[in-house]
Amino acid sequence: MTDDRKTIVPVWTLATGDVQVPVLTGDEPMTSERLAELRGVLAVLADEPIATLEAHPLPDTIDRGRGIPLDAASPLAQHLSQLITQTAQGSSAAAKATASGEGLYRMVIPAKVVAQVAQGVVRPMAVKGANGEVYSALVNSKGRIVDQARLVPVGQVAAAGAAGGAGATAGVAVAGSAALTVAAPLVLMAVAVGVSAHADRRRQQAIERITELLEQLQDDNLKAERRDLDGCRFAIDKATAILLDQGKLGVSLGLDSAAHAIGKALIDAADRLAGWQDALDELPDGKAVEIATLAKSFPGIDDHGGTFRTHLEIAALAIALHRRVIVLQAVEHAQSDPDNLFENFTRELKRDQQRLDELESGIAGVLVRLSALELARPRGRRPVFTSSEVEHLMRVAHRIRQLGDGVTATRRSTDVAIEIARDTDGSVTVFPALPV
Repeated sequence: MTDDRKTIVPVWTLATGDVQVPVLTGDEPMTSERLAELRGVLAVLADEPIATLEAHPLPDTIDRGRGIPLDAASPLAQHLSQLITQTAQGSSAAAKATASGEGLYRMVIPAKVVAQVAQGVVRPMAVKGANGEVYSALVNSKGRIVDQARLVPVGQVAAAGAAGGAGATAGVAVAGSAALTVAAPLVLMAVAVGVSAHADRRRQQAIERITELLEQLQDDNLKAERRDLDGCRFAIDKATAILLDQGKLGVSLGLDSAAHAIGKALIDAADRLAGWQDALDELPDGKAVEIATLAKSFPGIDDHGGTFRTHLEIAALAIALHRRVIVLQAVEHAQSDPDNLFENFTRELKRDQQRLDELESGIAGVLVRLSALELARPRGRRPVFTSSEVEHLMRVAHRIRQLGDGVTATRRSTDVAIEIARDTDGSVTVFPALPV
Protein backbone atom coordinates (compact mmCIF):
# COMPACT_ATOMS: atom_id res chain seq x y z
CA MET A 1 0.00 0.00 0.00
CA THR A 2 1.46 3.58 -0.88
CA ASP A 3 0.61 6.99 0.39
CA ASP A 4 1.05 10.22 -1.59
CA ARG A 5 4.74 10.39 -0.51
CA LYS A 6 5.55 6.89 -1.81
CA THR A 7 6.56 5.85 1.71
CA ILE A 8 8.36 2.56 2.20
CA VAL A 9 6.35 0.63 4.78
CA PRO A 10 7.76 -2.29 6.79
CA VAL A 11 5.52 -5.31 7.18
CA TRP A 12 5.80 -8.10 9.74
CA THR A 13 4.38 -11.60 9.27
CA LEU A 14 2.96 -12.68 12.64
CA ALA A 15 2.22 -16.24 13.67
CA THR A 16 0.39 -17.37 16.80
CA GLY A 17 2.50 -20.46 17.35
CA ASP A 18 5.50 -22.38 16.06
CA VAL A 19 4.85 -23.07 12.38
CA GLN A 20 6.95 -23.98 9.37
CA VAL A 21 6.03 -22.78 5.89
CA PRO A 22 8.03 -22.34 2.67
CA VAL A 23 9.97 -19.08 2.26
CA LEU A 24 7.64 -16.93 0.19
CA THR A 25 9.10 -13.46 0.69
CA GLY A 26 12.47 -11.89 0.00
CA ASP A 27 13.94 -8.57 1.01
CA GLU A 28 12.61 -6.59 -1.94
CA PRO A 29 9.61 -4.22 -1.72
CA MET A 30 6.26 -5.60 -2.81
CA THR A 31 2.80 -4.30 -3.63
CA SER A 32 -0.30 -4.53 -1.46
CA GLU A 33 -1.76 -6.99 -3.98
CA ARG A 34 1.28 -9.25 -3.63
CA LEU A 35 1.03 -9.05 0.17
CA ALA A 36 -2.65 -10.03 0.03
CA GLU A 37 -1.74 -13.06 -2.09
CA LEU A 38 0.97 -14.08 0.38
CA ARG A 39 -1.42 -13.78 3.32
CA GLY A 40 -3.81 -16.16 1.63
CA VAL A 41 -1.06 -18.65 0.82
CA LEU A 42 0.35 -18.55 4.36
CA ALA A 43 -3.10 -19.01 5.85
CA VAL A 44 -3.53 -22.17 3.78
CA LEU A 45 -0.05 -23.60 4.42
CA ALA A 46 0.30 -22.82 8.12
CA ASP A 47 -1.37 -24.75 10.91
CA GLU A 48 -1.53 -21.68 13.17
CA PRO A 49 -3.29 -18.35 12.43
CA ILE A 50 -1.01 -15.92 10.58
CA ALA A 51 -1.48 -12.16 10.28
CA THR A 52 0.49 -9.26 8.82
CA LEU A 53 1.31 -5.96 10.50
CA GLU A 54 2.19 -2.80 8.55
CA ALA A 55 3.70 0.39 10.03
CA HIS A 56 2.36 3.52 8.32
CA PRO A 57 2.99 7.19 9.14
CA LEU A 58 0.36 8.55 11.53
CA PRO A 59 -2.17 10.70 9.61
CA ASP A 60 -2.27 14.42 10.41
CA THR A 61 -5.84 14.14 11.68
CA ILE A 62 -7.49 11.06 13.09
CA ASP A 63 -10.76 10.54 14.95
CA ARG A 64 -9.62 8.75 18.10
CA GLY A 65 -13.14 8.91 19.52
CA ARG A 66 -14.03 5.87 17.39
CA GLY A 67 -11.44 3.66 19.05
CA ILE A 68 -10.54 2.23 22.44
CA PRO A 69 -7.54 3.95 24.12
CA LEU A 70 -4.96 1.92 26.05
CA ASP A 71 -2.02 3.39 27.97
CA ALA A 72 1.61 2.43 27.45
CA ALA A 73 1.51 -0.06 30.34
CA SER A 74 -1.27 -2.15 28.79
CA PRO A 75 -0.29 -5.58 27.40
CA LEU A 76 -1.16 -4.67 23.80
CA ALA A 77 0.93 -1.49 23.90
CA GLN A 78 3.85 -3.35 25.53
CA HIS A 79 3.76 -6.20 22.99
CA LEU A 80 3.77 -3.68 20.14
CA SER A 81 6.62 -1.69 21.70
CA GLN A 82 8.72 -4.83 22.16
CA LEU A 83 8.14 -5.89 18.57
CA ILE A 84 9.20 -2.45 17.34
CA THR A 85 12.30 -2.31 19.55
CA GLN A 86 13.59 -5.74 18.65
CA THR A 87 12.93 -5.58 14.91
CA ALA A 88 14.39 -2.08 14.58
CA GLN A 89 17.79 -3.53 15.55
CA GLY A 90 17.91 -5.79 12.50
CA SER A 91 15.89 -3.90 9.89
CA SER A 92 16.73 -0.45 8.57
CA ALA A 93 13.22 -0.09 7.12
CA ALA A 94 11.63 -0.89 10.47
CA ALA A 95 14.07 1.38 12.32
CA LYS A 96 13.34 4.34 10.04
CA ALA A 97 9.57 3.85 10.06
CA THR A 98 9.36 3.54 13.85
CA ALA A 99 12.05 6.09 14.87
CA SER A 100 9.57 8.82 15.85
CA GLY A 101 7.71 6.48 18.20
CA GLU A 102 4.36 7.21 16.64
CA GLY A 103 2.63 5.56 13.72
CA LEU A 104 -0.46 3.84 12.44
CA TYR A 105 -0.12 0.06 12.61
CA ARG A 106 -2.44 -1.99 10.43
CA MET A 107 -2.89 -5.66 11.29
CA VAL A 108 -4.68 -7.76 8.67
CA ILE A 109 -6.20 -11.08 9.67
CA PRO A 110 -6.80 -13.50 6.73
CA ALA A 111 -10.32 -14.66 5.91
CA LYS A 112 -9.52 -18.21 7.01
CA VAL A 113 -8.61 -16.95 10.46
CA VAL A 114 -11.60 -14.62 10.59
CA ALA A 115 -13.85 -17.62 10.05
CA GLN A 116 -12.25 -19.20 13.13
CA VAL A 117 -12.03 -16.13 15.33
CA ALA A 118 -14.69 -13.59 14.53
CA GLN A 119 -17.25 -14.99 12.11
CA GLY A 120 -20.40 -12.92 12.34
CA VAL A 121 -18.71 -10.30 14.51
CA VAL A 122 -17.21 -7.93 11.97
CA ARG A 123 -19.40 -6.40 9.31
CA PRO A 124 -19.11 -3.13 7.33
CA MET A 125 -20.49 -0.06 9.08
CA ALA A 126 -21.75 2.64 6.72
CA VAL A 127 -21.01 6.23 7.63
CA LYS A 128 -24.26 7.98 8.54
CA GLY A 129 -25.50 9.94 5.54
CA ALA A 130 -22.95 8.45 3.14
CA ASN A 131 -23.42 5.91 0.38
CA GLY A 132 -21.49 2.72 0.77
CA GLU A 133 -18.57 4.25 2.69
CA VAL A 134 -17.02 2.52 5.66
CA TYR A 135 -15.02 3.85 8.56
CA SER A 136 -11.26 3.75 8.18
CA ALA A 137 -8.45 5.28 10.20
CA LEU A 138 -5.83 4.81 7.47
CA VAL A 139 -6.21 8.17 5.72
CA ASN A 140 -3.89 11.00 4.74
CA SER A 141 -4.23 14.69 5.58
CA LYS A 142 -6.70 15.14 2.74
CA GLY A 143 -8.97 12.41 4.05
CA ARG A 144 -8.12 9.90 1.33
CA ILE A 145 -7.45 6.27 2.21
CA VAL A 146 -3.74 5.48 2.25
CA ASP A 147 -3.53 2.38 0.14
CA GLN A 148 -0.44 2.48 -2.07
CA ALA A 149 2.63 2.03 0.15
CA ARG A 150 5.70 0.00 -0.93
CA LEU A 151 5.81 -2.87 1.55
CA VAL A 152 9.15 -4.22 2.76
CA PRO A 153 9.23 -7.54 4.69
CA VAL A 154 10.90 -7.34 8.10
CA GLY A 155 13.32 -10.20 8.73
CA GLN A 156 12.73 -13.08 11.10
CA VAL A 157 12.89 -11.95 14.75
CA ALA A 158 11.55 -13.06 18.09
CA ALA A 159 8.78 -11.09 19.71
CA ALA A 160 9.42 -10.60 23.42
CA GLY A 161 7.76 -13.01 25.80
CA ALA A 162 4.74 -12.29 27.89
CA ALA A 163 4.83 -8.70 28.98
CA GLY A 164 2.83 -8.29 32.12
CA GLY A 165 1.87 -11.95 32.06
CA ALA A 166 -0.15 -11.69 28.86
CA GLY A 167 1.14 -14.96 27.52
CA ALA A 168 4.34 -16.92 26.99
CA THR A 169 3.89 -18.21 23.46
CA ALA A 170 6.08 -15.67 21.71
CA GLY A 171 9.35 -16.87 20.15
CA VAL A 172 11.26 -17.47 16.96
CA ALA A 173 9.66 -19.39 14.13
CA VAL A 174 11.10 -22.77 13.12
CA ALA A 175 14.42 -22.51 11.30
CA GLY A 176 14.14 -22.59 7.54
CA SER A 177 10.63 -21.20 7.55
CA ALA A 178 9.37 -17.91 6.23
CA ALA A 179 10.08 -14.70 8.17
CA LEU A 180 7.51 -15.29 10.89
CA THR A 181 7.36 -13.52 14.22
CA VAL A 182 5.60 -15.69 16.78
CA ALA A 183 3.42 -13.17 18.61
CA ALA A 184 0.21 -14.77 19.81
CA PRO A 185 -0.37 -12.22 22.62
CA LEU A 186 -0.09 -9.28 20.23
CA VAL A 187 -2.49 -10.82 17.69
CA LEU A 188 -4.92 -11.91 20.40
CA MET A 189 -5.07 -8.50 22.08
CA ALA A 190 -5.39 -6.67 18.75
CA VAL A 191 -8.28 -8.90 17.68
CA ALA A 192 -9.94 -8.57 21.09
CA VAL A 193 -9.77 -4.78 21.21
CA GLY A 194 -10.60 -4.32 17.51
CA VAL A 195 -13.67 -6.55 17.67
CA SER A 196 -14.77 -4.92 20.93
CA ALA A 197 -14.38 -1.45 19.40
CA HIS A 198 -16.36 -2.54 16.35
CA ALA A 199 -19.20 -3.88 18.50
CA ASP A 200 -19.25 -0.69 20.56
CA ARG A 201 -19.45 1.40 17.40
CA ARG A 202 -22.48 -0.60 16.35
CA ARG A 203 -23.96 0.02 19.81
CA GLN A 204 -23.47 3.77 19.41
CA GLN A 205 -25.16 3.74 16.01
CA ALA A 206 -28.10 1.70 17.35
CA ILE A 207 -28.56 4.07 20.30
CA GLU A 208 -28.58 7.08 17.97
CA ARG A 209 -31.27 5.52 15.81
CA ILE A 210 -33.34 4.33 18.78
CA THR A 211 -33.24 7.79 20.35
CA GLU A 212 -34.40 9.34 17.09
CA LEU A 213 -37.24 6.83 16.75
CA LEU A 214 -38.38 7.18 20.36
CA GLU A 215 -38.72 10.92 19.91
CA GLN A 216 -41.68 10.10 17.65
CA LEU A 217 -43.17 7.50 19.99
CA GLN A 218 -44.75 7.88 23.40
CA ASP A 219 -43.95 4.37 24.60
CA ASP A 220 -42.58 4.12 28.11
CA ASN A 221 -41.92 0.38 27.80
CA LEU A 222 -39.63 0.83 24.79
CA LYS A 223 -37.85 3.71 26.50
CA ALA A 224 -37.28 1.49 29.53
CA GLU A 225 -35.86 -1.26 27.29
CA ARG A 226 -33.47 1.24 25.75
CA ARG A 227 -32.36 2.54 29.17
CA ASP A 228 -31.80 -0.96 30.58
CA LEU A 229 -29.67 -1.98 27.62
CA ASP A 230 -27.62 1.18 27.30
CA GLY A 231 -27.04 1.11 31.04
CA CYS A 232 -25.13 -2.15 30.56
CA ARG A 233 -22.45 -0.21 28.73
CA PHE A 234 -20.86 1.12 31.92
CA ALA A 235 -20.20 -2.35 33.36
CA ILE A 236 -18.94 -3.60 29.99
CA ASP A 237 -16.62 -0.60 29.55
CA LYS A 238 -15.12 -1.12 33.01
CA ALA A 239 -14.70 -4.85 32.45
CA THR A 240 -13.06 -4.20 29.07
CA ALA A 241 -10.59 -1.74 30.59
CA ILE A 242 -9.70 -4.10 33.44
CA LEU A 243 -9.21 -7.17 31.26
CA LEU A 244 -7.19 -5.35 28.63
CA ASP A 245 -4.94 -4.07 31.42
CA GLN A 246 -4.45 -7.67 32.61
CA GLY A 247 -6.71 -7.31 35.65
CA LYS A 248 -9.25 -9.67 37.16
CA LEU A 249 -13.01 -9.24 36.96
CA GLY A 250 -15.00 -8.98 40.19
CA VAL A 251 -18.67 -9.10 41.14
CA SER A 252 -18.61 -5.41 42.06
CA LEU A 253 -18.32 -4.46 38.38
CA GLY A 254 -21.91 -5.49 37.71
CA LEU A 255 -21.04 -7.44 34.56
CA ASP A 256 -23.28 -10.33 35.64
CA SER A 257 -26.27 -7.99 35.92
CA ALA A 258 -25.45 -6.48 32.55
CA ALA A 259 -25.22 -9.92 30.93
CA HIS A 260 -28.60 -10.82 32.48
CA ALA A 261 -30.25 -7.69 31.05
CA ILE A 262 -28.73 -8.34 27.63
CA GLY A 263 -29.90 -11.96 27.76
CA LYS A 264 -33.48 -10.84 28.47
CA ALA A 265 -33.35 -8.42 25.54
CA LEU A 266 -32.11 -11.19 23.24
CA ILE A 267 -34.99 -13.43 24.34
CA ASP A 268 -37.45 -10.60 23.60
CA ALA A 269 -35.84 -10.12 20.19
CA ALA A 270 -36.14 -13.83 19.43
CA ASP A 271 -39.80 -13.84 20.47
CA ARG A 272 -40.53 -10.84 18.28
CA LEU A 273 -38.70 -12.45 15.39
CA ALA A 274 -40.85 -15.57 15.71
CA GLY A 275 -43.99 -13.39 15.63
CA TRP A 276 -42.81 -11.57 12.52
CA GLN A 277 -41.99 -14.82 10.76
CA ASP A 278 -45.42 -16.27 11.62
CA ALA A 279 -47.14 -13.13 10.35
CA LEU A 280 -45.29 -13.35 7.02
CA ASP A 281 -46.07 -17.06 6.72
CA GLU A 282 -49.78 -16.31 7.09
CA LEU A 283 -49.83 -13.88 4.15
CA PRO A 284 -51.28 -15.33 0.94
CA ASP A 285 -48.62 -16.34 -1.57
CA GLY A 286 -48.30 -14.21 -4.68
CA LYS A 287 -50.96 -11.72 -3.65
CA ALA A 288 -50.69 -8.03 -2.90
CA VAL A 289 -50.99 -7.05 0.77
CA GLU A 290 -52.80 -4.05 2.18
CA ILE A 291 -50.87 -1.63 4.34
CA ALA A 292 -53.38 -1.99 7.15
CA THR A 293 -52.85 -5.76 7.21
CA LEU A 294 -49.07 -5.35 7.51
CA ALA A 295 -49.38 -2.69 10.19
CA LYS A 296 -51.21 -5.12 12.51
CA SER A 297 -48.15 -7.35 12.82
CA PHE A 298 -45.53 -4.69 12.06
CA PRO A 299 -46.84 -1.57 13.83
CA GLY A 300 -45.51 1.65 12.40
CA ILE A 301 -44.13 0.04 9.26
CA ASP A 302 -46.13 2.56 7.25
CA ASP A 303 -44.47 5.49 9.00
CA HIS A 304 -40.97 6.92 9.20
CA GLY A 305 -40.47 5.64 12.75
CA GLY A 306 -42.78 3.20 14.42
CA THR A 307 -42.66 0.44 17.00
CA PHE A 308 -41.46 -2.19 14.51
CA ARG A 309 -38.39 -0.21 13.53
CA THR A 310 -37.63 0.52 17.18
CA HIS A 311 -37.82 -3.21 17.95
CA LEU A 312 -35.32 -3.80 15.14
CA GLU A 313 -32.86 -1.29 16.58
CA ILE A 314 -33.26 -2.62 20.13
CA ALA A 315 -32.42 -6.09 18.81
CA ALA A 316 -29.35 -4.67 17.05
CA LEU A 317 -28.31 -2.96 20.30
CA ALA A 318 -28.66 -6.16 22.32
CA ILE A 319 -26.63 -8.12 19.75
CA ALA A 320 -23.86 -5.48 19.70
CA LEU A 321 -23.63 -5.48 23.49
CA HIS A 322 -23.52 -9.26 23.64
CA ARG A 323 -20.74 -9.30 21.04
CA ARG A 324 -18.64 -7.27 23.48
CA VAL A 325 -19.49 -9.61 26.36
CA ILE A 326 -18.40 -12.61 24.25
CA VAL A 327 -15.04 -10.96 23.58
CA LEU A 328 -14.61 -10.25 27.31
CA GLN A 329 -15.32 -13.89 28.11
CA ALA A 330 -12.82 -15.01 25.49
CA VAL A 331 -10.07 -12.71 26.77
CA GLU A 332 -10.67 -13.77 30.38
CA HIS A 333 -10.41 -17.46 29.51
CA ALA A 334 -7.38 -16.95 27.26
CA GLN A 335 -5.51 -15.04 29.96
CA SER A 336 -6.33 -17.70 32.52
CA ASP A 337 -4.31 -20.20 30.44
CA PRO A 338 -1.30 -18.23 29.12
CA ASP A 339 0.28 -21.31 27.52
CA ASN A 340 -2.73 -21.87 25.28
CA LEU A 341 -3.72 -18.35 24.31
CA PHE A 342 -5.16 -18.53 20.85
CA GLU A 343 -6.90 -21.88 21.13
CA ASN A 344 -8.79 -20.77 24.25
CA PHE A 345 -9.57 -17.43 22.68
CA THR A 346 -11.06 -18.85 19.49
CA ARG A 347 -13.02 -21.50 21.37
CA GLU A 348 -14.65 -18.95 23.68
CA LEU A 349 -15.44 -16.60 20.81
CA LYS A 350 -17.33 -19.36 19.02
CA ARG A 351 -19.46 -20.38 22.00
CA ASP A 352 -22.29 -17.89 21.61
CA GLN A 353 -21.66 -16.72 18.05
CA GLN A 354 -23.98 -19.23 16.44
CA ARG A 355 -27.03 -18.10 18.41
CA LEU A 356 -26.37 -14.44 17.63
CA ASP A 357 -25.72 -15.22 13.97
CA GLU A 358 -29.00 -17.14 13.72
CA LEU A 359 -30.90 -14.24 15.31
CA GLU A 360 -29.33 -11.72 12.95
CA SER A 361 -29.92 -13.99 9.99
CA GLY A 362 -33.58 -14.43 10.96
CA ILE A 363 -34.12 -10.68 11.24
CA ALA A 364 -32.38 -10.15 7.90
CA GLY A 365 -34.68 -12.76 6.34
CA VAL A 366 -37.76 -10.94 7.64
CA LEU A 367 -36.53 -7.64 6.19
CA VAL A 368 -35.83 -9.21 2.81
CA ARG A 369 -39.28 -10.83 2.70
CA LEU A 370 -40.96 -7.56 3.67
CA SER A 371 -39.02 -5.60 1.04
CA ALA A 372 -40.24 -8.01 -1.66
CA LEU A 373 -43.94 -7.65 -0.83
CA GLU A 374 -46.34 -6.04 -3.27
CA LEU A 375 -48.68 -3.54 -1.66
CA ALA A 376 -52.37 -3.53 -2.59
CA ARG A 377 -54.54 -0.50 -2.97
CA PRO A 378 -56.68 0.03 0.13
CA ARG A 379 -60.23 -1.16 -0.17
CA GLY A 380 -62.98 1.45 -0.35
CA ARG A 381 -66.18 2.38 -1.99
CA ARG A 382 -64.66 5.17 -3.99
CA PRO A 383 -63.37 4.11 -7.41
CA VAL A 384 -60.82 6.96 -7.47
CA PHE A 385 -58.21 7.86 -4.86
CA THR A 386 -57.05 11.33 -4.00
CA SER A 387 -53.52 12.43 -4.87
CA SER A 388 -52.54 12.43 -1.19
CA GLU A 389 -53.67 8.80 -0.82
CA VAL A 390 -51.64 7.81 -3.88
CA GLU A 391 -48.57 9.64 -2.56
CA HIS A 392 -48.94 7.92 0.82
CA LEU A 393 -49.10 4.49 -0.84
CA MET A 394 -45.98 5.26 -2.88
CA ARG A 395 -44.07 6.52 0.17
CA VAL A 396 -44.93 3.42 2.18
CA ALA A 397 -43.99 1.14 -0.70
CA HIS A 398 -40.64 2.90 -1.01
CA ARG A 399 -39.94 2.61 2.75
CA ILE A 400 -40.78 -1.09 2.78
CA ARG A 401 -38.57 -1.77 -0.24
CA GLN A 402 -35.72 -0.01 1.56
CA LEU A 403 -35.91 -2.45 4.47
CA GLY A 404 -33.84 -4.94 2.53
CA ASP A 405 -31.16 -2.45 1.48
CA GLY A 406 -29.02 -2.79 4.60
CA VAL A 407 -29.14 -6.58 4.75
CA THR A 408 -25.79 -8.34 4.29
CA ALA A 409 -26.10 -10.34 1.10
CA THR A 410 -23.42 -12.89 1.96
CA ARG A 411 -21.83 -14.39 5.04
CA ARG A 412 -18.58 -15.18 3.24
CA SER A 413 -15.59 -14.33 5.41
CA THR A 414 -13.22 -11.61 4.25
CA ASP A 415 -9.87 -10.40 5.47
CA VAL A 416 -10.22 -8.11 8.48
CA ALA A 417 -8.06 -5.05 9.24
CA ILE A 418 -7.41 -3.71 12.74
CA GLU A 419 -5.73 -0.30 12.87
CA ILE A 420 -3.73 0.85 15.90
CA ALA A 421 -2.57 4.45 16.36
CA ARG A 422 0.57 4.63 18.51
CA ASP A 423 1.75 7.85 20.16
CA THR A 424 5.29 8.81 21.13
CA ASP A 425 4.67 7.86 24.77
CA GLY A 426 3.79 4.29 23.74
CA SER A 427 0.05 4.58 24.35
CA VAL A 428 -2.25 3.27 21.64
CA THR A 429 -5.77 3.68 20.30
CA VAL A 430 -7.32 0.63 18.63
CA PHE A 431 -9.96 1.31 15.99
CA PRO A 432 -12.96 -0.87 15.08
CA ALA A 433 -12.07 -3.99 13.13
CA LEU A 434 -13.19 -3.70 9.52
CA PRO A 435 -13.56 -6.02 6.53
CA VAL A 436 -10.78 -5.38 4.01
